[in-house]
Amino acid sequence: MRWITWLYPGINVKRWLFLFTIGVLLCAMGLAFLFNFQIMGVIEELVFQFTYTMTGKYSNVLVVVVGGLFVFFGFGFMVYGTRKTIKSVVTAIMPEQSGSLMEKVFVQRKLTHGPNITVIGGGTGLSTLLRGMKYITNNCTAVVTSADDGGSSGRLRKELGIIPPGDLRNCLTALADREPLMERIMQYRFEGDSPLAGHCFGNLFIAAMAQAEGDMEEGLKATSQILKVRGNVVPSTLEDIQLQAEMSDGTIVSGESKIPEARKRIRKMMMLPADAPATKGAIEAIKKADVLIFGPGSLYTSVIPNLLIDGIREAIIEADAIKIYVCNVMTQPGETDGYGAYEHVKALVDHVGKNFLDYVIVNDEKITAEQLKQYFAEGAMPVTPDVEKIRRLGITVIPANLISKKDLVRHEPKKLSRVLITLIYRLRLFGKGVQFFDYIFMRHGLSVMEKEEKNLRK
Repeated sequence: MRWITWLYPGINVKRWLFLFTIGVLLCAMGLAFLFNFQIMGVIEELVFQFTYTMTGKYSNVLVVVVGGLFVFFGFGFMVYGTRKTIKSVVTAIMPEQSGSLMEKVFVQRKLTHGPNITVIGGGTGLSTLLRGMKYITNNCTAVVTSADDGGSSGRLRKELGIIPPGDLRNCLTALADREPLMERIMQYRFEGDSPLAGHCFGNLFIAAMAQAEGDMEEGLKATSQILKVRGNVVPSTLEDIQLQAEMSDGTIVSGESKIPEARKRIRKMMMLPADAPATKGAIEAIKKADVLIFGPGSLYTSVIPNLLIDGIREAIIEADAIKIYVCNVMTQPGETDGYGAYEHVKALVDHVGKNFLDYVIVNDEKITAEQLKQYFAEGAMPVTPDVEKIRRLGITVIPANLISKKDLVRHEPKKLSRVLITLIYRLRLFGKGVQFFDYIFMRHGLSVMEKEEKNLRK
């Protein structure tokens, strides 16, 4: 029954099939006029003669049966021939593609008309979220922090004078249409004692594209085309910025990689230069977004740095988009020791200067003792949901089962994306005011994405 899915709305195929059918009928009528019904009359006479020979009398029943068989087989030949023609053309143009053509058409049509989602953050948390986002919409933009100063990114930042490409690389890889293959290539790290040792191929590739295209924004656009990225990746700023943290004891620590090493409680984040301008792409993505998502990722060194950029904070406050924060599932040693979800939210609100969030998604799935063993030595602990404390800030809280069942305690991309798409479609249907559906939809998994996945499997 897979052929029925061709009748789904939004496929942009039914209109052409209808036009094809009209064309067949017009041709049939035209031929009938040209032959002045003589051929049809001869066929009808033969049918009547055959009926008389077999039964000894004339009957209209056999004529109706023959007419029905003509229609049945004619329509079958049309469908089969059209299907084989399309398959032959697609195989010639895209021989490497496999699977149902309907699935490809259905997925691409749905993704193209998906919501405009802008995700703001950095680090591995952002790339984890994007792996799920690309199955929701093609209209996803990642606004990525450019404050990284360690590893391969830090070296390229000093040697070539470009913004660090590491987080940008992770986001491009996560949104790539062929993620496993792209990830192996883009994440490959050179070994040995050569000058390339320690560098990721992806970082070098992005650096080369940035120089070839004239700047990082154009280089990222070109890289996105090569990798067939479902969405866009833009840096929050092109300035060479340095993060600074004011600690609870009044000391100032400079450098993204140095802040967690201080092992002190962070009071406030700052940036040098303080007036670093936002990229045009970042501002446009925030303004046109239907949904703004913050996190997950390092609170003080990945998410909040974007909010310090001149123009971004103002654009976020003025945006009409739904604003959602995805809270981390584990604390980060040196940054958020002892933090619950409430402290994460409060830090965001304090740095923006306004209670700008509409929803906070928190994990309430229990983490096994086996999973936690490797984190105890580092001092990382599960982030408590703090549902009631956050609600007192006037923010709606969505508790959900979000973590991966593998050894590492992190967000599972499909689980998180299902929760997000459920919330987004619920808001489209019922608006912000219907709080009851937040609980019902999230707890029972009535997600649009899940239904579409089941349809594709069928």
